[in-house]
Amino acid sequence: MQEPYAVLMDLGDAIADELALPVDRISLEMIYRGLYHFSVAHQKGLTDDPIKYFAAPENRDLGVVKSIRKSRVRLIIAPFPDRQKNEEDFFFSPNSQIPLTTTISA
Repeated sequence: MQEPYAVLMDLGDAIADELALPVDRISLEMIYRGLYHFSVAHQKGLTDDPIKYFAAPENRDLGVVKSIRKSRVRLIIAPFPDRQKNEEDFFFSPNSQIPLTTTISA
């Protein structure tokens, strides 16, 4: 008998093939959660193939396909970015030595 995780991996791979997507765009957790919905639909006689069920457009609300995230945007902290000479103090970095304050020191 296969491990449950291996079964989910195989199912995710088959769903990715069905949707012509890379495997890393398929959420194994959401497949696991969606198996309940598949079993209810199977008991009602609405479906018998889990791959077709998860790949169907009407079941996109199950969240099996991961959304593409936006790339991280770097925060510019330079007061006059167009006059900045070096890139060292141009972008914010959490481990920077520049103190970030909201008040003017006298």
